[in-house]
Amino acid sequence: MVMERTAPVFDSSQVQITKEEGLRLYEDMVLGRLFEDKCAEMYYRGKMFGFVHLYNGQEAVSTGVIKSLRQDRDFVSSTYRDHVHALSAGVPAREVMAELFGKATGCSKGRGGSMHMFSGEHNLLGGYAFVAEGIPVATGAAFQSKYRREMMGDASADQVTACFFGDGAANNGQFFECLNMAALWKLPILYVVENNKWAIGMAHERATSVPEIYTKAAAFGMAGVEVDGMDVLAVRQVAQEAIARARAGEGPTVIEALTYRFRGHSLADPDELRAKEEKEFWFTRDPIKKLAAYLTEKNLASEDELKAIDKKIQAVIDDAVKFAEESPEPDPSELYRFIFAEDE
Repeated sequence: MVMERTAPVFDSSQVQITKEEGLRLYEDMVLGRLFEDKCAEMYYRGKMFGFVHLYNGQEAVSTGVIKSLRQDRDFVSSTYRDHVHALSAGVPAREVMAELFGKATGCSKGRGGSMHMFSGEHNLLGGYAFVAEGIPVATGAAFQSKYRREMMGDASADQVTACFFGDGAANNGQFFECLNMAALWKLPILYVVENNKWAIGMAHERATSVPEIYTKAAAFGMAGVEVDGMDVLAVRQVAQEAIARARAGEGPTVIEALTYRFRGHSLADPDELRAKEEKEFWFTRDPIKKLAAYLTEKNLASEDELKAIDKKIQAVIDDAVKFAEESPEPDPSELYRFIFAEDE
């Protein structure tokens, strides 16, 4: 069992949150969890093909960051573990499921599959199969926002970009190159490291000389913070502070969220490398159960209200599967479409 790193203590008693906001966070995390559970079922039933990487356990990171952004304006860049980022960004469950089924109604028209979710409508810059591949794309998106605002006089170009990647990507050269440029140009971007302890089967502590990824921000003179990635309220607070700094022109932030994936690296992974004791330790820190307990304890929601949300979301997931199953396959005549930009 790899030594556990102590997550920062978060004082939830100081949280300012309304019932509406709390239920919104809960609903988004439940959507991600139930969606991924259904993906596992569909994969094993032969409805999905290729690699499928699930997000179970990490929902607090996606929800805490993306739901703190402006859904209609800010940008999100993902990884190959991208389904839940897409859902949090507002891509309908129908379109995400249809993409996983390889159907023409998917958010990437059936071309992307599990690892390449994209939606221009929802400012989702894409999922990327290659480790760290999305970091320069997200950095470019942040650059264009700053350039349009400062050089072209576009006052509306105040978008912030959230770039998600895993602990393994933090050992990649693109990570350091982009942090350097982002710091030099004070780009409006959040580099969100989802440190789930394992880069496929490699324990993070064995792969890097300095396991505390957030401290690497200091080398570039930028803000770096660590947060309990199993607590959506903690992630939300850190994200809101970083977004405010970015939008004010104060530059980028590295956010290292200490989290854990409850399933193997992908659905093809038998998950035999992680110790049973380690998994059991993290299962007790389920972010959805943690938020549910907070909401009931603070009288922001009743158990019946939370169960009603669970039931509502399950209906959304079932509808998404039905939609995906009934959707058409991409037309062979369009095999070469969407390779180059097209005139509208």
